[in-house]
Formats: sequence, C-alpha cells, structure tokens
Amino acid sequence: MTGAWTWSYEGYEPAEERLRETLCTLGNGYFATRGAASETPAGPTHGPGTYAAGCYNRLASTVADRRVEHEDMVNLPNWLPLRYRMCPADAPPGPWLTPDGGQLVEHRQTLDLRHGTLTRWTVYADDDGRRLSVTQCRLVHMGDPHLAALRTSFTADGWAGEVEVVAGIDGDVRNTGVERYRALANRHLTGWATGSEQDDTVWLGCRTVTSDIRIALAARTRAAGPGSAKPRACLTARRARQGLTLPVGPGTDAVVDKTVALYTSHDPAIGNPVSAAVRAAHQAPEFPLLLAAHRRAWEHLWQQTKLEVPGEAGRILRLHLFHVLQTLSPHSAELDVGVPARGLHGEAYRGHVFWDELFVLPFLNLHLPEVSRALLGYRHRRLSAACRSAREAGRAGAMYPWQSGSDGREEAPEVHLNPRSGRWLPDHSRLQHHVGSAIAYNVWQYCQASGDTEFLHTKGAEMVLEIARFWAAGSVWDPALGRYRIRGVVGPDEYHDGYPAATEPGLDDNTYTNVTAAWVLRRALELCHTLPETRRQQLFERIRLGPDERERWEDIAHRLHVPHHRGVISQFAGYGDLAELDWEGYRKRYGDIRRLDRILEAEDDTPNRYQASKQADVLMLGYLFSPAELAGVFRQLGYPLDDDIWHTTVDYYLRRTSHGSTLSALVHAWVLARARRADAWTYCEEALTGDVADLQGGTTAEGIHLGAMAGTLDLVQRGMTGLETRDGALWLAPAPIPQLSEFGVRLRYLRHWDIDLHIRAKQVYLAVPESGHAPLRVKLGGHTFTVAPGTSCRLDLPGS
Repeated sequence: MTGAWTWSYEGYEPAEERLRETLCTLGNGYFATRGAASETPAGPTHGPGTYAAGCYNRLASTVADRRVEHEDMVNLPNWLPLRYRMCPADAPPGPWLTPDGGQLVEHRQTLDLRHGTLTRWTVYADDDGRRLSVTQCRLVHMGDPHLAALRTSFTADGWAGEVEVVAGIDGDVRNTGVERYRALANRHLTGWATGSEQDDTVWLGCRTVTSDIRIALAARTRAAGPGSAKPRACLTARRARQGLTLPVGPGTDAVVDKTVALYTSHDPAIGNPVSAAVRAAHQAPEFPLLLAAHRRAWEHLWQQTKLEVPGEAGRILRLHLFHVLQTLSPHSAELDVGVPARGLHGEAYRGHVFWDELFVLPFLNLHLPEVSRALLGYRHRRLSAACRSAREAGRAGAMYPWQSGSDGREEAPEVHLNPRSGRWLPDHSRLQHHVGSAIAYNVWQYCQASGDTEFLHTKGAEMVLEIARFWAAGSVWDPALGRYRIRGVVGPDEYHDGYPAATEPGLDDNTYTNVTAAWVLRRALELCHTLPETRRQQLFERIRLGPDERERWEDIAHRLHVPHHRGVISQFAGYGDLAELDWEGYRKRYGDIRRLDRILEAEDDTPNRYQASKQADVLMLGYLFSPAELAGVFRQLGYPLDDDIWHTTVDYYLRRTSHGSTLSALVHAWVLARARRADAWTYCEEALTGDVADLQGGTTAEGIHLGAMAGTLDLVQRGMTGLETRDGALWLAPAPIPQLSEFGVRLRYLRHWDIDLHIRAKQVYLAVPESGHAPLRVKLGGHTFTVAPGTSCRLDLPGS
C-alpha cells in the first residue's frame, strides 16, 4: 500500500491474482465486480465475477452417492471483457495482449479508496521493441447503482498504426470461483439472447435456471478522437461484442470508453430488464461526468462514516470500511437482502447469510441506520419461514436458519468437503440455533441506537417474541439439576458438533446459547410490558401469546443451566471432561493449525474428543455484553460472575483455541482490551490483517470476510470507547490500548447526525452539530453530562 487512501500492487504475480481480484473488487451495494483484468478470461489464474445482491439460484448435484440441492449467489454475465492488440502500419497485427502472454513489461494496479476506482497501468512490448502502454480506470457507480464503466487509454511508443479493440459482454459464465465446489452443478444461467441498439450499444439477456430471475446487461462502447471507426457489432448466442480500431502513434493517444448498465427482474419501476439496461446505457453521461458524480457520491458516504485512526492500522481500517460500504451501501436500504458473509466479492459460502450481521449491524447502526433497518427487514420477511421450520421440528416460535438465501429456508449443506482428506462429511452446522439470538440482539441494538420505536413495536417485537418462544419451547426441566436445559445444539465454536462416540449430533447446554437465550427471554418480557396497549393486544392475539406462556418465560429466564468446571465457565456440559490436545506437537507437525478440524479428520480423529475450539465461544459473551451487563445476566440466572472468574475463563480458552475463523481474533482482541490489555494488540493485528495477508490460507481469494472487516471498525468505534447506546444516552467506558490510543469516529445517534467523538491524550472530545434537537446525554465514569447542539466538550478519562 502506498498511501492513506490508496491500495497498490506493483508487478504481476499470477499466484496472487485471485487474492488481488478480491481486494480490488468494486461495488455499490446493488452489485459488485471482482478486480479481474478486462483482457483475461476465467481460468486457474483469474476469477472474474459479478454478483448482484439477493440474486440466487438453486441447483441439484450428486455428492457421495446422494442427491443434494444447493442455492448460490449467481455469477452474472461478465461485463469486463475488453481485449486489444497492436496493428503496426508496417507489420501484420500482433497477438491479443494479456498479462499471461509473455509480452508484459510493467504492471501496476491501484485501488483509490477515496473515490472508488481501480486503475490498472500495463506496458507490453513485442519482439521488435514496439511498446504499448495501457491505462484503464474502472468504476462501479456509487451514485447510480445500475451503472459501471471502463475508460481505457492506449499510448504507442516507437511505432504508429492502430490498436484493435474488442469489447463486450460474456454470458457463458459459471460459478467456478471456489475450487472445492467445482465438481458440483454450477451453470446457473440459461435462455440467453443478444442484440444491438443505437450503433454503439449491445445487450445480453438471460435468466437463472430455477429461480427465473431475468438479467440484462447493456454496454455502450465509444472511441474518442479523430479517425476512430464506429463499433462493429458481433453477436453470438451467449456473447455480445463490439469491435473497433483506434489510430495511435507518437503523440497520438487513443481512448475508448465502455459504459455498462445492469438490471434484473427484481428491480422495481421497469418494464423489463433488457429495455431498462439499453436505455440506461445509452442515456448515461460520458465517462468524465460519470466519474465526477461517482466521486461525489463516495465523498458524501465517507463523510457519513468518518473514521480517523493514524498509521498502518488506520489505512487497513479504511480498506475494511471501503469493502463494507461496497457490500452494504445506502442502495441496500431499497433491497430485500441480508448480510452475505463473504460480501459481494466471491462465491465462498455460496453467498449465504449467516450470523455475520451480529458483527456488521453495530457499526451500521451508528452511521447508516436505514441500512440496518433494511437488513432486519430481510429477517422479518422470512419470519413465517422460520416459524414453519420450528413447527416442522416440533417446536413453537421461530427457528431461523443457520445459512439463509433467497426465501428463508435452511441453506446449510448436509455434507461438506474436507480438502485435506478428500472426504465428504456430515455437516451439522444447522444446529447453530443461536443465530436467532443474534437476530434478536440486532433488533434491540438497532432500536437503542436509532430510537426507532415504530420498528421495535412492530416487526422487531414480532421477531423477538417468536425467537423467545422458540427458546422456551426448547428448554427442558431437569429435576436433578433444578434447572432448565437446552439440548442438541452447536455453539459458535463449530469444531464440536457432538459428544465423542455419540450416535446423534448436538451438545447440551452450550453456555453461549443458554445465556443469550436467557437474555432474549428477558428482552421479550420487557417488550410485553412496554408495548403500547393497543399494539400489545393486537400482537398477543395474532400470535396467540397467553399469560401462562409469559410466566414460563420468566421462570426459564432465571433458571437456565450454565455449566462450570474447575472454576471456569464450561463451553458446554462435559467440555471439561474431554481430553487435552497436544498443541505443541500439532504445531510442530503441521505449522498452521487454524483448521485443526480438517487435520484431525484426515488423521481419522475428531475435535469432538478434545478441549480444542475453532473460535471464541464462551468468550463471545464478552463481545456482546459489557462487563456490567454480562454480570447482570449471570446474576439473573443465579450465578456469580466477578473479574476473577471471567479472567480465569478468558485465560483458559485462550490456551485452547486454534483461531480457525477470522472472527476469532476479533473477539479475542475485544475481550482482552478489557481483561488483559497488554495482550490485546496481538489479536488486533491478526484481525486487521486477516484478509490483507490471507491468514486463513487461500480463503480471501474466494471473497472477503465481511463480519471480520466490519468487526474491526466496531472494535474502534465501540470496543475501544466502551460505547453503549441505552436509556437515551451514550455510555462511554474507554479502554484504548497503546497502539490504538488516539482516534476519532463520526456517529449518528437518535436524531443527532455527525457527532464527532475523539479520544486523545486521555481525554474524550465530543462535538454535536447545530440542530433543534434536545442536548446529547453522555454517561462517563459514573457521571452524566449533556452536550447541547452546536457545542463541544472535553472530558477527562476516569483515572487520568
């Protein structure tokens, strides 16, 4: 990286190309395109891909002699293709130029974070010394979500003649971006049609095979400068191309602009996708005006999401924020989409929605709350599907899927491949029912930060109450313990999906699951008391919620079992009875043991036998709740939780976690900032560099880890500040670590926009913009302060 706002790669490294394509993805929340070169096709080195939010398709495959269905976020027709070759006046035309063709001399690409553009600068040379410099600037428009553009400039050195250019749209694409999925059905498009309009515009239409989403792209190609021929259309069944020649010579550069529009049948207010795309491409402004409007849109967005952190950490955080905003922008507020765990950047996890919103929405709540509301709306529209899933499982309430896609059914696979052993294995991740608690938590946090009581009292209340009902239905009284138990689940750890030698999957009394279930039940009961009377009666009548059911919730919320062993909180009942793993031995044998589950399975063993966790599980509670709130939940359940118990528990699991998820380092950094500050930075660094350095070993090439990226932003915004939004006030309990001791963030809270919060020199600085709203209430160190609109204040940190 070469600057605070740029991310650059010097030289061409085929082995790194897919990673770079992911990190150089451009998007606008509606669709995104990987940073692949326009002159290269898909293959072992390159993985071009364009993905529209919420565009899924379902196919069937045969895996391990069984028929399975899988739903994928669809790789759409590739709008990037633009190839070229030198045609000297005194020699035959040369070969089509690509970075892999042997004529590459120099190469550099730069991602401009401030303005949302990717610029590639390449120099080719032939055997006779003729050189061609190619500069290409790319954008996916942040102002108009349907537009994208390429401007390609050619400079000849040591020769004169023409550059021949072929630009187009390629509809013959598949989902091949993840190697372990390639043996499965991957052709999601059918029904191709192509055409040309207005001399300079071609289009391609198609539809998805089973979901029947109609997709259309139109490309307008224009050359600048005298002597350039008009484009010549060349149409085949699955490709729409335009060819043209551009005169070049010493002092005569050539420029060609390609402007693309993308529409689907999911879009409102259009007649059909083809006509909408053709019209948008033809009427789009020329590239300079498009670029100017795109840059303005990004500048406005950066103002709303301002984050100021000095040094290398600040530069990486800016990259993380850039990719979060490209996946979930203000345009997302108009779409029926959730939080894709790998962004719109690749095909890993098939584009599914997991619990990653737990790490994403807390950041968005304080910057783009309208986007948070829309993402929660995605969950509410699938509430009936979640209730149906619960009924089919013999339970009441809402059982949200671990992996969600288009329609709310469970998309978690029944089998998964261990690439180390080559074996297909049963996948029990759908037992991670704690996703329901994550949704309830996000409802509560969003409403606390935004003051959106209308959502809380309607859609939010429906979700929280049905999730509470599900936990109550799954809680079984154990007379021997004198407590309720939740059996047969999988916790956030994921390595443990059953007991050693058990014939059925699932674990009993996962602490994270039980504690968050108790929290949900308390929030549901609180809602039952605070809902407006008319709304309460309507809702109770509609979902048939009676007083006996609420009384049972109260009992369960106070008597759910939390297992302990040897003075620490157990991850689940029986965790302390498992064998200890020879951690040093495995590190010596394998080096990187983050994916310890795959290593053990390849040895015909299983992590179910060991006290070895993939990622934070019990410690996730320290991420969700402040120390005081967590102690309050344990007290509600009748268990003590003081600093000694918590710190002992933190140390215990630190020694037994392999960090096989990018979320693990993030959560440990958050927890250690409170429990053991001197060790927090090690985990902060890993969280920051997880995708940049591809620490998980090739996974970033398949898409970014959106939850981890958003989580690092929230680590600064809430983790380092101790920020909570509750009871109509900003609660602050700063715990900056030395490496992140000075920073600033801009927030939206309740009706106040653009609150500036800075921590520097053991002081908190707050500035509230002028408005007609009530003063901002701030809680710090046991004291309450008010900051009137149009004023600022400096407050000393406690103990300074």
